[in-house]
Amino acid sequence: MRVAIIGTGVIGAAWAAGFLTAGHEVTAFDPAPDAEARLRDRVTAARSAGAATAGGPPADGSVPDDTAAPPDGDTLAEALERLRFASSLAEAVAEADFVQENGPERLEIKRDLLAQIDAATPASALIASSTSGFAPTEIAAQATTAPERIVVGHPFNPAHLIPLVEVVAHPEAPAEIGQRALEVYRSIGKKPILVRAELPGHVVNRLQAALWQEAYSLVERGVVSVSDIDTAISYGPGLRWAILGPLAIQHLSGGPGGMRHLLDHLGPPQEVWMHDLRQVHLGEELKDKLIAGVDEELAGRDTEAMARDRDAMIGEILALRQRYESLP
Repeated sequence: MRVAIIGTGVIGAAWAAGFLTAGHEVTAFDPAPDAEARLRDRVTAARSAGAATAGGPPADGSVPDDTAAPPDGDTLAEALERLRFASSLAEAVAEADFVQENGPERLEIKRDLLAQIDAATPASALIASSTSGFAPTEIAAQATTAPERIVVGHPFNPAHLIPLVEVVAHPEAPAEIGQRALEVYRSIGKKPILVRAELPGHVVNRLQAALWQEAYSLVERGVVSVSDIDTAISYGPGLRWAILGPLAIQHLSGGPGGMRHLLDHLGPPQEVWMHDLRQVHLGEELKDKLIAGVDEELAGRDTEAMARDRDAMIGEILALRQRYESLP
C-alpha cells in the first residue's frame, strides 16, 4: 500500500514508523525546515522503542540495536529505503492509496489541508485525519472532490506504542469507508474502534474528560489531594483497566451472574454516585491548585526518565497481554 503522511511532527512520525514497519511505502510532506531529517530521526527512535518494548527492555539495560529487525519485520535500513520525502503536498499524495493528515489542531488549518489533499489525491484513496476532537463534517467542509471519504483516524500518545485508534466516518459516507479505515489500521497492528456518531472529542477523550471532571472537582473541594487522585487510579482501577475495559471488569465483578447481577444489585447506588458528580469551571484558582499539586507530587523526579519508563512499561504490558489468550 502506498501511504502519504502529511505533517511529520511527533504524531506524523509515529504513523510513518508504523506504516514502514508493516511493510508499506511511505511518502511524507511537511513544509517545516529540516523536516525530513527530523522525520528520519523520529522514525529511527520509534522503531528502536518498538523493538525494545516488544519483548521487554534488554535485561542488562543496554541500548537496543537500531539496525535490528523487529519480530517478523525488516531492518531499519530496509524500512527507511521505503520512506520518501516529497517537495510538495500534491506530490506526496499524487499516487497514495491512503493519506494520514497530522496538521495543527486548528479547524481552519485542517479544512484547508484536507481540501488540498482531497483535490490532489486519486479518487480511490482514503483520507484520514489525526484530529483529536473535530468531526469529519467539520474538517471536510471545504473539500469538493469526495469529502465523504475523509475520516477521523485519531491515535493516542505515545502513538508509536499505543494500539488504539478511533475511526469516525463522515455521516454521508457508505459503510465500507469506515470498514476500509479499520482494515488499514489493523494492517499495521493497531486496535481501531468505529465511532458511529460525530461527537466533540470522539469517545475516549470524553471518557477521560468525565474522569478529569470529577478529579478536578474533588481537588477543588479539598476532598483529596492531586497525588492521592493519581495514586487512587494508577494503583487501583487503572491496573484493572490495563487488562480489561471498565464494562468487562464490571461483568467479572458480577460473579456467576455477570453484568446483569452487578447492575441489578449495584446499579442503584451507582446511579446515586453518578447524579452527585459535580461540574467544574477551569478558572485560574483551580488551575493553580492542580498545577501546584502535580508539581508537589512530582518534585525531584526526572520528567524525561518518567516518559521513558512509561513507554517501556507500555511495551511490557502489551507483550504480557499476548500471553493470555482469554483476554479480548
